[in-house]
Amino acid sequence: MGDWRECASIERNSEKVGGAYVFHGTRIPVRALFENLEDGATVDEFLEWFPGVGRHQVEAVLEFAAASLAEPVAA
Repeated sequence: MGDWRECASIERNSEKVGGAYVFHGTRIPVRALFENLEDGATVDEFLEWFPGVGRHQVEAVLEFAAASLAEPVAA
């Protein structure tokens, strides 16, 4: 699976939100995106509810997640 540290749209700092991955330049956890999508929200709704996050950041996170799921499993 991909290393989330390689995704430039997010950051992790032990002094921000308990060390959770957040969207770069915000305190908004990346987990919030996935939780909202799981609950039926659209990307547009998420962006409306979390105005500090840019569409390019959401797209980069979703693309990174999809790519990491497509990687072959090491034997």
